[in-house]
Amino acid sequence: MKIIYVAGPFRGATTWDVERNVRSAEEIGYEVFKCGAMPLIPHANTRFFHGQGTDQFWLDGTLELARRCDGLILAPRWELSSGARGERKAVLDRGAPVFESAAELAAWMRT
Repeated sequence: MKIIYVAGPFRGATTWDVERNVRSAEEIGYEVFKCGAMPLIPHANTRFFHGQGTDQFWLDGTLELARRCDGLILAPRWELSSGARGERKAVLDRGAPVFESAAELAAWMRT
């Protein structure tokens, strides 16, 4: 089974902004599931850890998770997130695919 990392913004100015980012990532994760792959959604894994640990700890950890996946899919507004930009680069640097839509992922899954 392929594991696809969902990359996108997590942090926000308010708790509501963070929750909206988590929900957006979960929606993308559901699309990954419908394509037949297992989504890895770090947003949902740590959604209630606000203020725990340093930003660098979380950035390093999620970057490592992204490196271990078979591919990565980008959530809306991913380019606003320094973490998502770094995850995308790490996945591309090792030659794994990066998808901008569930349709692209579905086509790749069929190959």
